[in-house]
Parts: sequence; C-alpha cells; structure tokens
Amino acid sequence: MSTEVQPSILGLRGIQLLDGLSTERLEALARECAWRRYEPGQLIISRNGPEREVYLIIGGRVRITFYSAAGRQVTFRDEEAGAILGDVAAVDDGPRSADAVALDAVLIASLPPANFKRLLQQEPVVAERFMRRLTGLIRLLSERVIELSTLGVQHRIHAELLRLARLGAVDGNVARVAPAPKHADIASQVSTYREQVTREMSALTKAGLLGKEPGALLITDLSRLEQLVVESRT
Repeated sequence: MSTEVQPSILGLRGIQLLDGLSTERLEALARECAWRRYEPGQLIISRNGPEREVYLIIGGRVRITFYSAAGRQVTFRDEEAGAILGDVAAVDDGPRSADAVALDAVLIASLPPANFKRLLQQEPVVAERFMRRLTGLIRLLSERVIELSTLGVQHRIHAELLRLARLGAVDGNVARVAPAPKHADIASQVSTYREQVTREMSALTKAGLLGKEPGALLITDLSRLEQLVVESRT
C-alpha cells in the first residue's frame, strides 16, 4: 500500500514541466495533488487501469513496462525525479497503456485530469513543454520500432548501451553509467533474453569496449560503440 504525505511546493519546483511557475501557482497545484510514497517494486500505475491522474515524480525512479500474456517483460523507459507519468490517458481519456513500477523509494504527487487540462489551458509555457514531451516520446518510440524491426539482437544491445552511455557521465571517449544496468533490464528494453545480453556484453568487454567499476558500467571506447551502431543501420 502507498502512504499519504503532506503536500509541499519544494517538490513541485523540481518538476521540469512546471519550471518557472510562480510560488502562488505552485502552492495552488500542491493543494490540488494527492501526495503518496511508494516502496521499491510497488505498482504505481496498472496497464488498462481506470484512473486518469497525472503523476509527478518528486523523488525516486519509475520503470514504464508491461508483461505479455506469456509473462515476458517489455520495458519502454525509466523515468526519474522531475518527470511526469500518465499524461496520455489524462488527455485522451483512454486506458493506461503500460504499468509503472517503483524502482526505489518513490514520492509521487498526482494531479486529477481535469486540473491537468486546466493547467495546460492557463499556462502556455507549460502547454508548449508538454507538446515537446509528446513529440519526444513519438520520436523515441519510432526509433525503438525501427530498431526492433530492422536490427538483430546484437545490434539492439549496442544501441541500448549507446543510449545509456549518452545519459551517463561522458568524459572524452569514456562514459560512466551508474548504477550499472542489470542484464535482465537491458534484455527487457531490447526484447530479448538475459543470456543473450550477458554473452554480448562479455564479448564487448573482451574487445575493450566495456569495463566495470564499483556500482557502475564503463563504456571505455564510446567512439567505437557509436561506429558499431551507425554501421548496423546502414
């Protein structure tokens, strides 16, 4: 069970969509939200669920995923503090399209759909950011569909490692990804099995492209990994 907590505008200041709103506006939004904490592994949003609230991630990380009828997990992306969830269903009144699961301790402020729509109508800057978010999701999903349709498993793993590298700390030709991703998580991202990820990452390590340090994965030859991804798409 999630636990309720008191509202606070300090948390809303970290939400990217709300950046720049006045203190008075944030105070009003804080009162409109329901505030809850979720434990690691707890379900926040259920696929095809009836609720339509928009979830603002105040703290923690959330995985957007779903399970097939056969029990196979497919992961879309991970979201961190400052992001939002559930906005598509709030706008089109359709069912939830995926599950959202807490990866660690998560604090959520949930905004009713009518309040979210009113926010978009009253705050043009927020509405523009929201449109950019949606177009970004379309581009990301289009890229994933193309990869799944045209690339083999090996190349999909390379592409996912490159995505993780670009989100990590890059220093010259080396990228540090922390925390180190689990092989099962990468497998769910690229629609394959953990064993295939393990084999490919072992091969990349032997080839000098990957390394390890406590709690992190190192991409030790970022330019070579980029070259492998480019070659797979030509």
